[in-house]
Amino acid sequence: MFNLKGIITGLLLFSTVATISGQGNSDIQIIQKPITFNQKRIDLSLQYLKERHGLIQTQPTIQPKIIVLHYTGSGTLQSNFNYFNRTELENARSYNKNQSTLNVSAHFLVDRDGKIYQLMDETMFARHTIGLNYCAIGVENIGGPKQALTAAQVEANIKLVKYLCGKFPIEYLIGHSEYAVFKGSNLWKESNAKYFTHKADPGDDFMKKVRAGLKEFSLKQKP
Repeated sequence: MFNLKGIITGLLLFSTVATISGQGNSDIQIIQKPITFNQKRIDLSLQYLKERHGLIQTQPTIQPKIIVLHYTGSGTLQSNFNYFNRTELENARSYNKNQSTLNVSAHFLVDRDGKIYQLMDETMFARHTIGLNYCAIGVENIGGPKQALTAAQVEANIKLVKYLCGKFPIEYLIGHSEYAVFKGSNLWKESNAKYFTHKADPGDDFMKKVRAGLKEFSLKQKP
């Protein structure tokens, strides 16, 4: 049975580093750097699941089928962590806030040196991709148009996807810019047909390089 109290307790621990054996006998280091998942965030996540995805749940959990790769656009590890750690969106993001006040977040944050930080349990709900949050693990990479993602981040994303594919029945790997192809499919769950934002992250070149390292997994790009 799912133990929400146990996960919340885990999320409140100080940052720790775990070396985990992944597929292909490769090891991956994941640093635990949990964001706050308080009762307010739980309530807003359940509300989002109900109002945006049409899913009534007693706990803010997901069953991962998709991995979505993102970039942050700018900032540092700490500034982006601080941003995701907020429970509610800032007023400046009025378009998104009109749909829900729940702040955006991700399950993982990859620094420019390739270090992987886990912000929340993979089965907890995170708001990062319209229409797919209920079944998608989000991976944010620090960088953007003026700060190109690094070779170390490419390798880290490959290792992380391999690890997640060994842990969950992942069927799809997409970049945030590619999520529009899911509109109209059985996987798309968004109550407002007009709620959509065009994205460029993490870039075609980055996705091509990551996919080149994952050919044996045959992960799909579209439904």
